[in-house]
Amino acid sequence: MKTVGLVSGGKDSCYAMMKCVEYGHEIVALANLMPLDDSVDELDSYMYQTVGHQIVISYAECMGLPLFRRRIHGSTKRQHLTYEETTGDEVEDMFILLSEVKRQFPSIMAVSSGAIASDYQRLRVESVCSRLGLVSLAYLWKQDQSLLLQEMVAAMGLKPSKHLGVKISELQQELLQLNELYGINVCGEGGEYETLTLDCPLFINAHIILDNSQVVLHSMDSIASVGILHPSAFHLEYKSPIGSISSNFENNGTTSEKVGYVHEVQGDCVANYLVKCQSTDVGLHKVVENDLLISRTGGNLLSIGCWIQDSLNSEGLQEDLISVLWKLETELQKNGFDWVDVLYIHLYISDMDMFSLANDVYLRFITEKKCNMGVPSRSTVELPLVQATLHKEILYMAGQLGLDPPTMMLCTGGASAEMDQALKNCEAVAKSFNCSLGSSAIIFVIYCSAALTSSERTEIQCKQEGFKECISCGTWNSGSVIFLYVLVPNLPKRALVEIKPILYVPNDAESFSPPELQSIRSINRSIDWGFVYSNWHDSCCQKYVVKGKLCGAVVSITNSIVTEICSESGENSSPFQHCSSEKQMGGIAKFCVYHLDRILFENNFSWGDVTILRFYFSVGLVIPINKIGHAFEQAFEGLADIDQSLGKAKEPVFNLIPTLGSGRTSVMDDIITCELFATKI
Repeated sequence: MKTVGLVSGGKDSCYAMMKCVEYGHEIVALANLMPLDDSVDELDSYMYQTVGHQIVISYAECMGLPLFRRRIHGSTKRQHLTYEETTGDEVEDMFILLSEVKRQFPSIMAVSSGAIASDYQRLRVESVCSRLGLVSLAYLWKQDQSLLLQEMVAAMGLKPSKHLGVKISELQQELLQLNELYGINVCGEGGEYETLTLDCPLFINAHIILDNSQVVLHSMDSIASVGILHPSAFHLEYKSPIGSISSNFENNGTTSEKVGYVHEVQGDCVANYLVKCQSTDVGLHKVVENDLLISRTGGNLLSIGCWIQDSLNSEGLQEDLISVLWKLETELQKNGFDWVDVLYIHLYISDMDMFSLANDVYLRFITEKKCNMGVPSRSTVELPLVQATLHKEILYMAGQLGLDPPTMMLCTGGASAEMDQALKNCEAVAKSFNCSLGSSAIIFVIYCSAALTSSERTEIQCKQEGFKECISCGTWNSGSVIFLYVLVPNLPKRALVEIKPILYVPNDAESFSPPELQSIRSINRSIDWGFVYSNWHDSCCQKYVVKGKLCGAVVSITNSIVTEICSESGENSSPFQHCSSEKQMGGIAKFCVYHLDRILFENNFSWGDVTILRFYFSVGLVIPINKIGHAFEQAFEGLADIDQSLGKAKEPVFNLIPTLGSGRTSVMDDIITCELFATKI
């Protein structure tokens, strides 16, 4: 990706850019924030290093890149760990600076920063990147500081008179000793010291020679004195030939032709195209209200679905998505919620080639300004026709592709390699929440691209089974975790596999006990609709139950199950794909609801605890979607007549998901697959 490097003059920002280049990204511009007053060396800032800012201007020529600089007008207005757009805050100076960089270099996709340990800084850089639609690259984040210091080669034990102006390579051993004695951060992440980079491999044109400097003492404290090295004179010593570290330096007519120019960003305005659209003033009149279909599931934890059945909108996907998001926002507000309360979003689109258009609307609509605690996790898949969020011990993880984290590129090696990497990525996310897939996974939804061959699908299932076996120990009770495969036309980045897990992360991990496995048995429940419990009923069910907390289940209706259902009811048992009987579909819908009700009831859950209820169906069915939906609506109406607590819903309590196939195995040959998740937490 084309990347702008945030530079402070210190070692961390330069080394972070080196890692970007190592992983295949291209640094095409530099950005720096400096004090209002040139005579000031160090600002009292939680965000920015300004010591040595006088020298940063030379980086443009040293690297052969344009340097954008802005003076810091703001101050620390919002001191909370998370950040939301705050007028007058110093973070807004970074937003204005990077907005101008993006205006002049539209192809820039990422921002490099040298954050190592400060969540305060990292979250603010990520907030700005989110608002600008950029990726934050922080390759030094949470790395071992001793190893970083070894690679890169005012606090207790550091003395201005002794250590200022000394090369880091000469201080390495002393810093490690001070870490042992006093626990200082050897990379200076605790504010122990700042550095000034005079040369590095990215400085292909010249390096900086410091001719003269003064030590300015701020504090003569006998334990931890504070001093600053003020560079008063320096010059460049040139290398040859002169060039740029960017292989194809971008010049779009709005910038100087000189490689290595410096541009100071002034004012407090951003480009018009960066102004975020507001959901309430978009032209929504283009979609008739009746075209928007709504479903809802759950009580205190609500699941809302919205879709357009048959779009005739000439403006295409973007206008449709705006309408859907606006309708969802309206429904949220009717129930006393807003986007800040949303945990997870599934975004289903009809053509993955239009993902960038959909993503543009999505990012402008669901902003950090609306979600000050962080935007909700999202998965995006193509259907034939959205990170991770922890809420009350349930971790809703965003769909994970087989992306190599440093390069953000799909790993090579085909479906099996992508599956391996996607699982590693899932595990990395889980570890950040102090859990693991092995001890906490409830359900894996595995989206498979239609580009997969049958042998590749088998490989994926074998990989998943092998993964399951190698971690089936400790609190994992083998066989309890649910696997659901869904076949879709396409996935983001043309990936072959996407994994979306849900995890149970108990507040007190020591009290966690394995889920109890129970076979479905005949119990005293008045709903039966003529179904007599039989052993074959078990074969179509997967479930995961944590007593009194959560219940997950998948019911798979295959051709053989349809035959059994038809046999019990006396219906024709011909293959269902070749049958268009609405009566038969009604029987299947009742069987699904009967089974789901049984699972809930025997584990002391109610329909009011359900937060996810999806019915996946194959588009190969000859029965139209509206008749399938009607069959399930009638089944739930019949259930409501028996169970008064369910009530008569104005909207469907489920989502119908059209797919190319779905099922509990990678064959994905189910007629209908039911996914249910309920929680009392």
